[in-house]
Amino acid sequence: MKFIGNILWLILGGLLVSLYYFVMGILFCLLIVGIPFGLQLFKMAKFALWPFGNDILSDTNDGGCLAVFMNVIWILFGGLEIASIHIFFGILCCITLIGIPFGFQHFKMALLALVPFGKKIGCSR
Repeated sequence: MKFIGNILWLILGGLLVSLYYFVMGILFCLLIVGIPFGLQLFKMAKFALWPFGNDILSDTNDGGCLAVFMNVIWILFGGLEIASIHIFFGILCCITLIGIPFGFQHFKMALLALVPFGKKIGCSR
């Protein structure tokens, strides 16, 4: 079932979202200061490409001083907007019965978009 959900996700816009995050990650990595943010965008692109069956897990440095500081910078300079877009599309998908699983994936992506530092993508069991 996860495979079918991921294929439908790709066809219905997941590929475009993933491509957008990947291109933005490349643009951020052009500057030395933007490399940590570009790496987080690559993480988001990976998750947006194949979200069904993956979860957002805490990494070993989750809650550390650097992760908290970088998350605050991320939230102030665009993370809140990205998360609110995913929440909007999650609510929009949850209006229909068929779209509820896609809405839940948007809610997971909103969590990752809000605080990406200190998080990793892992398989759910």
